[in-house]
Amino acid sequence: MNSILHSGAGRVLLALLAGALSVIGFAPFELWPLPLLSLAVLLVLVDGVRSRRQAGLLGFAWGWGAFLAGVSWLYVALNRFGGMAPPLAGLAVALCCAYLALYPALVSVLWLRLRTQPVLLAAAGFGALWLLGEWLRGVVFTGFPWLALGYSQTPPSPLAGYLPLLGVYGVGGLAAFAAALLGLMLRRRGYWGGCWRGCWRGSLLALGLVAGLGFALSAGLRVLPWTAPVGEPLRIALVQTNVPQHLKWEVEHFSRLLEDNLRVVEQRFAAPQPPAVLVLPETAFPTLIEYLPADYLQRLQAAAQAAGGDLIIGAFQRDEAGHIYNAALSLGQASSQHYAKQHLVPFGEYSPPLFGWFYRLANIPMSDQTPGPVDQQPFALGGQQIALNICYEDVFGAELIRSLPQAGMMLNLSNLAWYGESWAQPQHLQIARVRALESGRPMLRATNTGMTALVMPDGAVRAQLDEFVAGVLEVEVRAYQGMTPYARAGDWPLVVGALLVLGLLWRRARMQSRIQ
Repeated sequence: MNSILHSGAGRVLLALLAGALSVIGFAPFELWPLPLLSLAVLLVLVDGVRSRRQAGLLGFAWGWGAFLAGVSWLYVALNRFGGMAPPLAGLAVALCCAYLALYPALVSVLWLRLRTQPVLLAAAGFGALWLLGEWLRGVVFTGFPWLALGYSQTPPSPLAGYLPLLGVYGVGGLAAFAAALLGLMLRRRGYWGGCWRGCWRGSLLALGLVAGLGFALSAGLRVLPWTAPVGEPLRIALVQTNVPQHLKWEVEHFSRLLEDNLRVVEQRFAAPQPPAVLVLPETAFPTLIEYLPADYLQRLQAAAQAAGGDLIIGAFQRDEAGHIYNAALSLGQASSQHYAKQHLVPFGEYSPPLFGWFYRLANIPMSDQTPGPVDQQPFALGGQQIALNICYEDVFGAELIRSLPQAGMMLNLSNLAWYGESWAQPQHLQIARVRALESGRPMLRATNTGMTALVMPDGAVRAQLDEFVAGVLEVEVRAYQGMTPYARAGDWPLVVGALLVLGLLWRRARMQSRIQ
């Protein structure tokens, strides 16, 4: 072990492996301690070097390993469904992961600059830097916060109780602090010098402290009634259409798709106990609404109205100026309402500046979309206020809480068929669990291939359909009122607090350098 750690290449390889193993902490495995142990390894490695270049390389290797393992499903979208040649698709994914790895690299470099001798202060500095790094990754170039550390800490993690208080970035910072505490106790108690007794004493002390405080405080926070149910239960039917991605855009399959969707809608609304709201997933109709047959929408609306209910469908809309939106609209008893996706996926739904060449290599339909306005209102259906978001949007918790406290529940329409049978679907469900905990609201998900589910405000999945099967999930759910601390404040108090911690450490580092 010592020979590996004293080899530059060995340290980089170990960091790469540790990053890759951290992904097992996320869905579908959810072994929540692993990301903390993985970061502890990174801290031990970075604390053992003097050069910022070496620290940056170790952080980059850790991040590259984590993202290559965790979002490798991007290759499926680019190659199998986007038509990009395998070498180019592989290169594109590798470059994307390399960009994402720059953030843990930056954290490692800055921590080496600001590290201090007291273990608690050094660990606090790493936690603050990690929080800021993940927050920046979630906002720069419109953001890609997938695999933020806090997502791995859903129940039964002892840190889950902090999600309504701190949000995903705050919990990530707390987890990074715990990992740094463990790593530095190992590093500075003589582990590499062979002092095994000191190592284990330090390990047990750190683990005992983290676990004890984490379990006690988290358990107390989880029983606090941040929000409470209100009103009568609403019967909602979530349709999982299970249309294969390679058929979704085929002209020959379009007529059958229309028939299948109409049949499900008419059958469900004609049932002895029809739903108050029936939901079809994102792009259930993969075309502009104006291209649907003339009487088709009327038939859908008539079925909903006859049952005294409402239908939500996903399709594309075009405004008078020719702008195209990934949209959802309601038909039925209530007046028709519209929602346009606000946070678009770069390279999938729009082209960032200077990247027009990308679309000459990949074939992605409807890739020139316009974001919807940020002040859209929840849908008023069945006597409740339902805040809509489409697919990738629920990765941005600070954007979803803009609908609170008006909305009593949240609804996500998704189509993850782009990523095949991969980890993308369970990872997305875990993200929905975090959003439910942050907001104190139920999160309903209507998806094409999975995972269609109802997530309660405590992060528990109450009901769920199997993946890659056609079906309808019928649930009864009540709206919730009240506000969690995170829903009230968002991310900014944490960002400011992390900056203050780093400011204090920077001042301390300058004072120490003057003394020396």
